[in-house]
Amino acid sequence: RSWLYRIATNVCLDMLSAGNKRARPVDLTGPTPLAQAALSPRPENVWLEPMPDGRILPTVEDPAEAAVARESVRLAFVAALQHLPPKQRAVLILREVLAWKAAEVAELLETSVASVNSALQRARATLTEHEGRVPDAADPLDEEQQKLLERYVKAFEGYDMAALTALLHEDAVMTMPPFDLWLQGTSDITGFMTTIGAACAGSRLVPVSANGSPGFAHYKPDPEGGGFVPWAVQVIDVRDGAVSGMHCFLDVERWFPLFGLPERLPAVTPEG
Repeated sequence: RSWLYRIATNVCLDMLSAGNKRARPVDLTGPTPLAQAALSPRPENVWLEPMPDGRILPTVEDPAEAAVARESVRLAFVAALQHLPPKQRAVLILREVLAWKAAEVAELLETSVASVNSALQRARATLTEHEGRVPDAADPLDEEQQKLLERYVKAFEGYDMAALTALLHEDAVMTMPPFDLWLQGTSDITGFMTTIGAACAGSRLVPVSANGSPGFAHYKPDPEGGGFVPWAVQVIDVRDGAVSGMHCFLDVERWFPLFGLPERLPAVTPEG
């Protein structure tokens, strides 16, 4: 195991030293007022990307280990990691995600235990500064979180902006990679949805799990062939009993096959 981790760690450190970083829209610019909203794409290699839980989370029976694993792939956590130098990032993941002992990490990184402990302390301080208010744990979703998401689906599919507003934090954010636009606040989010995003009225949401968080495959109405066509993978943040983030990844040609999602949904019949 140590030999494999040494190889993997060295490869990752080399890549990080080359300056490869990914971000969320909220990490690159300030929020865009609705009146100035414009969809400007950036290259794919700029963005943190969604990933099905089944591809990245280990199968563990210990609930505590499962919770740590989920937190280690949350978008907010991974985004915060981007601010760490390569060595600090390696130490943090090895110590707090993989639960290695300081001596094991020191041997792997060919350094001292004191250096490992110092790097871990600095990494924790940086994460505290950059991670901000993190979403609530969702492993598994408790009853209140489940009900919240059920109401979210009903409000979104019905395009009921009053009901959606009631579910959002007042400082909720909405992002749409590959576009660098992001919106903050209920009025700008719902205002965008009823103007630039009005074509999403009448959409359907299919539950998925991505990056240790609840999410949905978003299908919007097909104006030509009937039924519903892929539009986005939504990753949802929940904090303090409300939706605090709607992260909509629009590159459906990549994401829908990765999540094993159908190419389209049939039209809804009167019988259901």
